[in-house]
Amino acid sequence: MSLLHAYWQTWIHHRRRRLPYRSWWQTLHLDGPLLLALLCLSGCGLVILYSASGQNWLTVSQQAVKLSLAFIFLVILAQIPPQRYRLWAPWLYSICVLMLVMVLALGVISKGSQRWLNLGLFRFQPSELMKLVMPLMLAWYFDGFHLPPTLKQLATALVLILVPVLLVAKQPDLGTALIIAFAGIGVILLAGIRWRIVLCAFIALAALGPMLWHFMRDYQKQRIFTLLNPEHDPLGKGYHIIQSKIAIGSGGLWGKGWLHGSQAHLSFLPEHATDFIFAVSGEEFGFLGSVVLISLFGFILGRGLFITSGAKDSFGRLAAGSITLLFFLSAFVNMAMVSGLLPVVGIPLPLVSYGGTALVTFIACFGIVMSIHAHPKLVST
Repeated sequence: MSLLHAYWQTWIHHRRRRLPYRSWWQTLHLDGPLLLALLCLSGCGLVILYSASGQNWLTVSQQAVKLSLAFIFLVILAQIPPQRYRLWAPWLYSICVLMLVMVLALGVISKGSQRWLNLGLFRFQPSELMKLVMPLMLAWYFDGFHLPPTLKQLATALVLILVPVLLVAKQPDLGTALIIAFAGIGVILLAGIRWRIVLCAFIALAALGPMLWHFMRDYQKQRIFTLLNPEHDPLGKGYHIIQSKIAIGSGGLWGKGWLHGSQAHLSFLPEHATDFIFAVSGEEFGFLGSVVLISLFGFILGRGLFITSGAKDSFGRLAAGSITLLFFLSAFVNMAMVSGLLPVVGIPLPLVSYGGTALVTFIACFGIVMSIHAHPKLVST
């Protein structure tokens, strides 16, 4: 009876104070719509991966374990107030740069690339962590100034971007280097950079094009040639993109049906569980299935930008906005690459492609976005 009386008194107390109702995800500092969209996209990814991997339950179960670990990290990161991320940003950046240097000296070589650190129980790719740290670092840097930034501040920001980008490109991993660069540039754009500076930057890049071409490796140049004319070498350099476009086109409106895609199951489509998994989806689920997948990415983009607009300080706006744009940009580059609109750069489709460090990093990023949304009043302006 005493427990019932205590519960009754508590209920009366809350009713009198008219305290707002808090759902379980609000109590855990999570954003319900964003979390649901991420779970739906991850579920679709497991369904597509089961077919792309040749109905290999081991591959799917490994992916499910990594997804579970990633969402645990998301919940943990959502509990940390944003001001902690602001304090940790320069230290995390320094540690990541140090690890990238260690990769070049002690990293594990696989398929001609030196991208991983061997930690005994597992291999770790520091460049993936830099995708998360770069937005935090530049958001921390610009948070100490009045925006829009000056030319001197922009020059310092570009140095902060170029250091990890050059280290990652040296591995070589051009795709991840570009994503890290875009993560930093996204913060600069959100900081309110003047459009005349953006125009001057584009003109400068165009003028430096011949110099950049000179420093590119032969296989990178070949990728650009293949993008322009894949039919020039249909059985060699152009084979990947030709087979990918055949897979997407053969799906038609409704697709061939789940587990009935010929390009992946007959091994015509290369890397069908990782880089080219969107082509598997297009063949089996058709145009409508691709629209559903793109719509999920679009909803995550919209929800992330909504959270960005509600942030109460520049650090929250810059960090949440750049993380959201980075996620969507990675998806866009992968789908454009598979469709023959961009060169093949080896960027996986977030939450859909089979992966490890990249998968955990992308989902964990949204834990920080949810933290910014749940703690808007805890960050000092």
